[in-house]
Amino acid sequence: MDCSISTVLLLSFLTILSSSSSSSSLPTSQINSNSVLVALLDSHYTELAELIEKAMLLQTLENTVANHNITIFAPNNEALERNLDSDFKQFLLEPGNIHSLQTLLLFHVIPTRIESGSTRHQHQHKTLSDHHLHLETNITTGEWTVNQAKVTHPNILTRPDGVIHGIQRLLIPRSVEDDFNKRRSLRSITAVKPEGAPDVDIRNHRLKKSPPPEKPGSPPELPFYDAMSPGPSLAPAPAPGPGGPHHHFNGEAQVKDFIKTLLHYGGYNEMADILVNLTSLATEMSRLVSEGYVLTVLAPNDEAMAKLTTEQLSEPGSPEEIMYYHIIPEYQTEESMYNAVRRFGKVRYDTLRLPHKVVAEEADGSVKFGNGDVSGYLFDPDIYTDGRISVQGIDGVLFPMEEEKEEVVEQVKPVSKMGQTAKVVVKHRRGKLLETACWMLGTFRNHSRFASCQ
Repeated sequence: MDCSISTVLLLSFLTILSSSSSSSSLPTSQINSNSVLVALLDSHYTELAELIEKAMLLQTLENTVANHNITIFAPNNEALERNLDSDFKQFLLEPGNIHSLQTLLLFHVIPTRIESGSTRHQHQHKTLSDHHLHLETNITTGEWTVNQAKVTHPNILTRPDGVIHGIQRLLIPRSVEDDFNKRRSLRSITAVKPEGAPDVDIRNHRLKKSPPPEKPGSPPELPFYDAMSPGPSLAPAPAPGPGGPHHHFNGEAQVKDFIKTLLHYGGYNEMADILVNLTSLATEMSRLVSEGYVLTVLAPNDEAMAKLTTEQLSEPGSPEEIMYYHIIPEYQTEESMYNAVRRFGKVRYDTLRLPHKVVAEEADGSVKFGNGDVSGYLFDPDIYTDGRISVQGIDGVLFPMEEEKEEVVEQVKPVSKMGQTAKVVVKHRRGKLLETACWMLGTFRNHSRFASCQ
């Protein structure tokens, strides 16, 4: 009998141990539907809930709720939408200032449950941002303030793990205010002290060493009249041009920069893919820029490139020919091209696809390239301009006009005697000088030697 009782007690003890171990294995930050955080997300304090999600503080608050009861002082939507300074709100929403946004939001949360009427006349509480909130209760009126902000809706949401009080305005800690003032007054940005161009010795082409500072009151080095007289001036060195012996320009870096700019700009991935992967145009363009040439790239956007058919791209060398027609060996900006078409009507620009030229004209207050259906408007002006390479976004893929074949001009007589139409080839009339020469040769009976006189 005693053995059976001991067995039952042992089994019950093991059951308790297993239940306690299983409960300890559950995550401590598990949140149920009756949590104060769920109530905040479902409440009418939508602006505060969105800021908490943008600041990625939900996990931090869940861990806090799992261990403590919390108190949240929630400003209403009007305080965050209308009454908040637009510059300060933009400062908080910038990705680089997420630490300031987190500090601001955690300043409204106290890891202790505080309900209205349970506090003394004056008391301070430490927040999750390691700052202190000053709570004060007016004895006569019963009004409750937090850092001199009126609590308009005390105990508006109460849950077993926390309570939410509605307040009149946003609470801003001193550290966040200092960060905003530094950014606005540009104190964190150090200015570069302007310095003059270095002096170069013309004999050995080396930099001259700056003379030691003169003592105040010392006489000048040069006489007064020598200082007033104009000295010898050297002409500036000629700028490095195409085909020079020295590569003064890093064309490869500049081409990489403009391709990266296309990718970051968005909507020109197909153009960048053709330049880098399908063709060797990026390498060729870098060589041209290194030699001193300037280029203007008319870049079709992804919507225009998607309209190209398989036949247009499957022929050997067709991607290169298409891209060559979109590269102008000049440096043009949106302003220069628009001024040209406004003044001259139509402008023909040379392209790398010789001998074809691209036609530009004014249309609808912009620059239109091409003719007829094969045309594109200047859609995204000056995507990249560095003085060597200019990239202008257009909304169509351009193709050169087909050359018209010379045909023999034929004139058809309407009626003949047999009722049939007869074709007569119209010959061009000879010039007066040739007719006179043939007449003179005819007088000497030598005109038969020349085919032009027959």
